[in-house]
Amino acid sequence: MTPEAAAQTKAQAPRLGKRRRAWNITIDEQKLYPLAEAIELLKKAANVKFDETVELHFHLGINPKQNDQQVRSTVVLPHGTGKSKKVAVIAKGEKVKEAAAAGAGEAGEADLIDKIAKGWMDFDVLVATPDTMKDVAKLGKILGPKELMPNPKTGTVTFELAKIIKEIKGGRVEFRADASGNVHAIIGKVSFDNKKLEENAKILIEAVLNAKPSSVKAAYIRSVTLCSTMGPGIPLALPQKEQ
Repeated sequence: MTPEAAAQTKAQAPRLGKRRRAWNITIDEQKLYPLAEAIELLKKAANVKFDETVELHFHLGINPKQNDQQVRSTVVLPHGTGKSKKVAVIAKGEKVKEAAAAGAGEAGEADLIDKIAKGWMDFDVLVATPDTMKDVAKLGKILGPKELMPNPKTGTVTFELAKIIKEIKGGRVEFRADASGNVHAIIGKVSFDNKKLEENAKILIEAVLNAKPSSVKAAYIRSVTLCSTMGPGIPLALPQKEQ
């Protein structure tokens, strides 16, 4: 090959972004990687100065427009997510004290509802007792778009405040299919021990499987990808029984 032809070939070759070059690993996008191997690759690719978040991304064989094919649930990861969540609780009477004692960052009744209505949103999860929901409903236009509205389906409307606060702060993850049938959920940090990431991932996969709508007859989990904040997406292989 002449120098001119070599230069032209190099110019025509796809350019890799700076981040992709820094990964220093090769991902075969046509291959499905076993979970343990995928975690090893993900860690080899991690070379930024902060502790990246690790996630699983599912593409599901559902029709999100159908009410009977909605996927939404929660799961408590055995090793947490590596992120401490701020919990706010709307309750009445002694339940306000119970919430504060259980670790809620903010707990109140009408005063807290007014505070949120005026724009205060310094929390990751909002919990409410059933007897306050009539008033909490007034916050629907504020909380709804941010997916922060308490919901019985996710356990955030309950009188068992100590239990739910402990779960949320200890590694409880809520997952929900978006308009394209995708689910994105955190399973930890790159700094986690490989075994802990693997165990968290398996628990999440099982939870997504258990959330399968009965009306879905075709392949439910079409693909699963493991990724980190700045890392590559690694396609995962699942046992045949988990498809």
